[in-house]
Amino acid sequence: MLTNHQSSLSEKELLHDLLASEKQVISAYSTGMTESSCPNLRNTLEENFKNVEQVQYEIFNAMKENNWYTVKDAPTNEVQQLKKDTNTLAGELK
Repeated sequence: MLTNHQSSLSEKELLHDLLASEKQVISAYSTGMTESSCPNLRNTLEENFKNVEQVQYEIFNAMKENNWYTVKDAPTNEVQQLKKDTNTLAGELK
C-alpha cells in the first residue's frame, strides 16, 4: 500500500545518490562498448557514455564546490611515474 509519506533528502544526499548512479551507468556503458560487435551500437553507446560522463563530471564538480566530495591531488612525482608506467605498458602491448 502506498502512503503519502515523502522522504526529504538534502541536496548533498541527492547528489551523492546521483553520483553513485552515474558511476554505475558509466560502468555499464563501458562494458557494452568493449563487448559490442555491432559498429552502430558501439557508436551509440560511445555517444551515450560521453553524455553520461559529462553529467557525472558536473555532479562531481557541484559536490566538490560545496565541499561534499573532497579529493587530494596526487604528488607530481607519482603522477609522472604512473604516466611513464602506462606508456611503457601501452608500448609493450603493441
